[in-house]
Amino acid sequence: KERKSFALLGYGLSTLAKPFMYLAAAWGHVLGVRFVDRVGKGIRTSPRDALVADSAPAEERGKSFGLHRAMDTAGAVVGLGIAAVIIFLSEPETLKLTLDSYHSLVLVGIVPAVLAVLVLLFLVREPKKASPQDMPEKFIENPPEMKKGFGTQFKIFLGIMIIFTLGNSSDAFLILRADNLGFSAFHILLMLVLFNAVYALTSRRAGMLSDKLGRTWVIASGWFIYALVYLGFALSSGGWLIWLLFAFYGLYYGVAEGVTRALVADMAVAELRGTAYGLYHGTVGFALLAASLLAGWMWDSISPTTPFFFGAGLAALAMVALLVLLRGK
Repeated sequence: KERKSFALLGYGLSTLAKPFMYLAAAWGHVLGVRFVDRVGKGIRTSPRDALVADSAPAEERGKSFGLHRAMDTAGAVVGLGIAAVIIFLSEPETLKLTLDSYHSLVLVGIVPAVLAVLVLLFLVREPKKASPQDMPEKFIENPPEMKKGFGTQFKIFLGIMIIFTLGNSSDAFLILRADNLGFSAFHILLMLVLFNAVYALTSRRAGMLSDKLGRTWVIASGWFIYALVYLGFALSSGGWLIWLLFAFYGLYYGVAEGVTRALVADMAVAELRGTAYGLYHGTVGFALLAASLLAGWMWDSISPTTPFFFGAGLAALAMVALLVLLRGK
């Protein structure tokens, strides 16, 4: 019930961890700081999503999550742009990340983190009562049971998410692939700016489209784009195509990410919405860990292209499963 308090705790914990990145002198220190930061993310994400869902009418839920993702990603565009400028000014000849530029990035990154906590603390109000339209009729299979647990459709959806996420390893592998193809840190940062800009520009419109056409078709479209992008990363030899792939990867995120979270809200009553998001993010998190370990093994043991072929195949499989098992539900 206390969505804001848990979200504030999570954001606060991540913010407190950031300054210690400046002092980190060994990989163990970095691991510890990143662990605390990810714990903060784990604490805040589910209650924050539940707070967004509670604050939006059911008929505009996709639009609301799309707007949230757009605003969140717009911040990433600005932050990465600043990072690119710092690297360019620090090392204009090599365009590589140095220790001095890294320290500058850490110090700059602390400022928006603190501001975010202050905005959440003083400007965000938790709704006194959740939206009354908690379960659109088309999702209800057995209403009495839904008050005690989750319906079959939600469980099927989580299973499909496992399939998709097992092929959706950490985005760090895309950065490694760009580095593997010879791009500098500066150019990779610009690619990430492009990726986030496309993500931010498409999220809200995709959410609005899902409010009109239904979530599953929009999510399936995003996963189709994802499969094509991963196939492109596997087959590409570099050049302009990598820039295009990063742009379309942003399109995948814009189309699918916010709409997926809106679908979770559609399939859970208000009293269980925080739990639903906890199950969703927990399931995706464990699957992502397994996916990243598997991708790392394939990268080292087979080839750098193998994780991308694997991801494209599982995305296609998940897309078909989504359309067959949840279409019209």
